[in-house]
Amino acid sequence: MQNHMISVLNNFSSNPSGRYYTDGPNSGERFRNELLLPALKGNTEVTVDLDGALGYGSSFLEEAFGGLVRAGYKLAELKGRLHVHSKIATYRNRVWRYIEEESIRRYGA
Repeated sequence: MQNHMISVLNNFSSNPSGRYYTDGPNSGERFRNELLLPALKGNTEVTVDLDGALGYGSSFLEEAFGGLVRAGYKLAELKGRLHVHSKIATYRNRVWRYIEEESIRRYGA
């Protein structure tokens, strides 16, 4: 197993938006289910590059990344295996905040 790189811009969409599949083809649910979960299942580490897309709404980021906890991943495992790259610190911080918040809701820690 190895480190897998996912560029949202190059591998998914320049305009990621929405939470669910029903919100459109560039939803956080689709990103998580079709790119992020398979990458985590098949690789030791996964790096997600958020740079280059038009922007990120909270619904996209929460569903894509907070949804990893709902899919069964624990915070400690994600901290060791998931790397989030963005020149905009707010996006990185929001990703980890959503993961941590969902972890508290689901596991109490």
